Amino acid sequence: MKPPNVSSVTEFQLLGFQNLLGWQTLLFAIFLFIYFLTVTGNVVIIAVVSQDQRLHSPMYVLLKHLSFLEIWYTSTIVPLLLANLFSHGQAISFPACMAQLYFFVFFGATECFLLAMMAYDRYLAICKPLHYSFLMSPEICTKLMAISWLTGVGTGFLPCLMISKLDFCGPKQINHFFCDLPPLMQLSCSNVYVTRMVIFILSIAVLCICFLLTLVSYVFIVSTILRIPSASGRMKTFSTCGSHLAVVTIYYGTMISMYVRPNDHLSPEINKIISVFYTVVTPLLNPVIYSLRNQEFKEAVRKVVRKKCGIYRVRVKGGFC
Repeated sequence: MKPPNVSSVTEFQLLGFQNLLGWQTLLFAIFLFIYFLTVTGNVVIIAVVSQDQRLHSPMYVLLKHLSFLEIWYTSTIVPLLLANLFSHGQAISFPACMAQLYFFVFFGATECFLLAMMAYDRYLAICKPLHYSFLMSPEICTKLMAISWLTGVGTGFLPCLMISKLDFCGPKQINHFFCDLPPLMQLSCSNVYVTRMVIFILSIAVLCICFLLTLVSYVFIVSTILRIPSASGRMKTFSTCGSHLAVVTIYYGTMISMYVRPNDHLSPEINKIISVFYTVVTPLLNPVIYSLRNQEFKEAVRKVVRKKCGIYRVRVKGGFC
């Protein structure tokens, strides 16, 4: 039985960045531009990797899956954020809120697993080059990707199920730009201790373990790089791996600060800024860092562009367009 003062919530109102009323238009333009670049960049990666046979190695297959995931991950959050900025407040139904929460957790957890797999792939390529083709065969790569996606699917169910079972008796305003776990628990008039502890343990299991595995991989990578006799070879390899590690640290650091460390003492505005990094910024940085700093990928892009331009010129000369 629900207490008499508990009413059934049918929708929430996302407050978004209403405290920055004078900046709504500018924020809308910035987030729209970032979203456009994110989707375009990741679509280009998927197209180039799919078309160039030289990029069918495990590293690029993992990158293609990461790009596919980033498109859906950021699309779970940013379109609603843009609508919120455009209309100065956005209502979202309870089922839609739970759906957004599920896909956010699903894609976020899957990204953690994929980043750990990519770090492991780089570890094998740099530290175990003679055994790389055996330890990271196409069959093993496919299994690792399947494990990442299936584990992500399962990870999203438990938090969403526990949040959906909570009672909400008002106010119905979520002081955030999407349906996130902490603000939803703060709105509930139920005892959220068990829910909070389950989400905390799940966050530890996913975020901290994946980050630790990624960090250990890069420690071995750096130690191997330092033994490279050529100074130019060390700088080139370290520059690329350092960029990867920087983006991974931003993603994991902001996620851990939200879901592992208690953040009740932080203001909602600080929480929103932290959330922007792992929902908007890192999906843009990943295609830049993992592809545009890669000489082999840039050469593949040039090849695809030259091929497309050649086809276009032939069609123009032939009177097809």
